[in-house]
Amino acid sequence: MSDNHVQSITKVSIVVSHGSLEGIYPGLIMANGARMEGMDASLFFTFFGLDAVIEKRMDHVKVATVGNPGMHMPTLLGALPGMSAFATRMMQKEMEKLDIPPVREFIEMIADAGGELYACKATVDMFHLSKKDFCPQVRDIISVGQFYEKAAGGQIIFT
Repeated sequence: MSDNHVQSITKVSIVVSHGSLEGIYPGLIMANGARMEGMDASLFFTFFGLDAVIEKRMDHVKVATVGNPGMHMPTLLGALPGMSAFATRMMQKEMEKLDIPPVREFIEMIADAGGELYACKATVDMFHLSKKDFCPQVRDIISVGQFYEKAAGGQIIFT
């Protein structure tokens, strides 16, 4: 294959498994960018990544300050009361400056643009959740096998 013939990505399936702001936003940004470029995009939320689409939790996602090497602070400092809330407010201010919407609004934008959102069946069962616990943009609760079927022919991205 010559350098002049590069195959374009036309489909991405993004796995979101972390429930912190810095764990959720990369997947949302990538899915939104894919839709803006005309690519098919699906998001598969698993483990604590489900917090992004659980109706009662999606507006309360915080920055993880304990055990997060990206915070560049000692774990003890990150564990201080109020540190996570402070870091969350700071990150939200910076995201607002860049017109990056809050989680709920971002989820709505992606779904409205044709992105597909799914919850992981194994995790939903493990956490004793049901479809009614999720925001309306979650299309379905699917197994890993069903996720692979939907992802066939595209790129799978873990965030």
